[in-house]
Amino acid sequence: MCMSSDSPAELRIEGARKRDAGRGIARLPGHVQSDLGVLSGDPVIIEGDALTVAKVWPGEDEGDVVRVDADTRASAGVTIGDTVSVRRGSVETARSVTLQPSDDHADAGTSGDCLGERLADRLLRAGKRVQIEGFGTYVVTDTSPTGSVRVSGSTAVTLDPEVADPDESGGGTSEPESGPTGDGTGVTYEDIGGLDSELDLVRETVELPLSEPELFARLGVEPPKGVLLYGPPGTGKTLIARAVASEVDAYFEAISGPEVVSKYKGESEQRLRDAFERAAENAPAILFLDEIDSIAGSRDEDADMENRVVAQLLTLMDGLDQREDVVVVGATNRVDAVDPALRRGGRFDREIEIGVPDETGRREILDVHTRAMPLADNVDLDRVAGGTHGFVGADIASLAREAALAALRRDPEELQVTRGDFQRALANVEPSAMREYVAESPTETFADVGGLAGPRRELREAVEWPLQYGPLFEAAATDPHSGILLYGPPGTGKTLLARAIAGETGVNFVSVAGPEVLDRYVGESEAAIRELFERARQTAPAIVFLDEVDAIANRRGEGYEVAERVVSQLLTELDRAADHPSLVVLAATNRKEVLDPALLRPGRLERHVEVPGPDEAARREILAVHTRERPLADDV
Repeated sequence: MCMSSDSPAELRIEGARKRDAGRGIARLPGHVQSDLGVLSGDPVIIEGDALTVAKVWPGEDEGDVVRVDADTRASAGVTIGDTVSVRRGSVETARSVTLQPSDDHADAGTSGDCLGERLADRLLRAGKRVQIEGFGTYVVTDTSPTGSVRVSGSTAVTLDPEVADPDESGGGTSEPESGPTGDGTGVTYEDIGGLDSELDLVRETVELPLSEPELFARLGVEPPKGVLLYGPPGTGKTLIARAVASEVDAYFEAISGPEVVSKYKGESEQRLRDAFERAAENAPAILFLDEIDSIAGSRDEDADMENRVVAQLLTLMDGLDQREDVVVVGATNRVDAVDPALRRGGRFDREIEIGVPDETGRREILDVHTRAMPLADNVDLDRVAGGTHGFVGADIASLAREAALAALRRDPEELQVTRGDFQRALANVEPSAMREYVAESPTETFADVGGLAGPRRELREAVEWPLQYGPLFEAAATDPHSGILLYGPPGTGKTLLARAIAGETGVNFVSVAGPEVLDRYVGESEAAIRELFERARQTAPAIVFLDEVDAIANRRGEGYEVAERVVSQLLTELDRAADHPSLVVLAATNRKEVLDPALLRPGRLERHVEVPGPDEAARREILAVHTRERPLADDV
């Protein structure tokens, strides 16, 4: 791209960084800044269906892109993926600025002086939408002088309390309409952290059929009619649906599964029909069915009402073939409970897992929830993200809220969140996905283990090294041990060793005793093992510790059908764990000889570490551990 500094650049719109939302900045790659002749802090004019102004900040992209937030996109009348013209701008100091609330959520009673303080040094233009943290979103209706202006300490800011008319606000894209059970929440893509790839899949499935249905006609295929979002509670399924609806110029109808159910015969089906009819009448539309498993569970002979509701939903989904501008989005945390007939092509064409975020994702979510928070200099969000294994978005939101409350209790005058506040919050918030399995971060270390130098060394090599130096194992094309068996007489320290290695590595530790897994009902024991390993995979890196594993893994072929099914399920899960390098399985037993041989082969519990009884030197070390905080007489 070669041009004079006065020529505009044609750039593709991309979403802003999470911490940039509401700041009115446009991140430009270095080569674009050079071509336009602008530096960081300079104004640029962004032209889509409308004009808006933004402040230049450096970007890291290599292509011809500009990253702006949802307010700037709405002010320019564009969405992500559109092409805009960006040129160098000029601004004057504003003498006066008039604002109107963009919706009923914005504070219409605050003073103009208060808003002016928050808008200091912001670049504005008539028609621009601006988000002011703590107050809401407003539309600039008038400036003096006209054109692009910069707010200064002398600018007179006036607030017109009447909500702005979206058709006259100057932006090319208005907020989507909402159904009676939905709302125009204003959730944007910048409010979603750690789900960029999932969000792209949802946009591809939902936005394209609504905005460019002719593309599918040219390809000779039917556009997708529905997408099913599934994953643990709190990962952002509902938030994604609301963000897509907020960004797309489409009607949004949201209904929750339990709200559909009625005690009167036929009323549940009628509520579903009404929702689909409202969506069809206001097309293009997105119909969001939250907690869909509550109304679309697998059918059986004894559930007449549930069967009728599922049948009605199937009929309505099939009826979408005549409507190219209605897309159904379902959300559930129990995807296996959804009737299989709904999960075939032509109904929910695509299933997208919204999983537990990794460390990078957790860092992005922290950016979202702390961007308006006054953080002390000693707060290291990278370290917080690294210490929240297994946390989903809702957990991180709770963590940020707890940290803010800790700061409020500590010093209600200063109101600054410190590293200590986050540490106190971490002690009060635990991963919601693991609460039923007593996930913990043990405080024990190898300093609490007397003797057992050999087993400690082997556990460091088999567990700690793969978790801490994973890239080195990948570079050496070496697979770490997927499972370790600790065996030895009772009371020799097998459980303590397992807790100590978890404490040394700082990962989630899930401890389950073999007898606790067993259940008298057919299939429940196997289901418990499946659920345990599934949750552990979601919250990895993690250590799963199976204490007294001999209770559930006896040799097969001795006449116990339940035990054989449990062993088979355990073998299956161990095979799957081998494909997950950040999941380590530890098992302990004092009866190694009774374990099924298939459990002990390579690829499962392949490394066997004996934990023997202590010799005299080891007994001396154990005594030292247990008496180190006790006052001993000189003759002891």
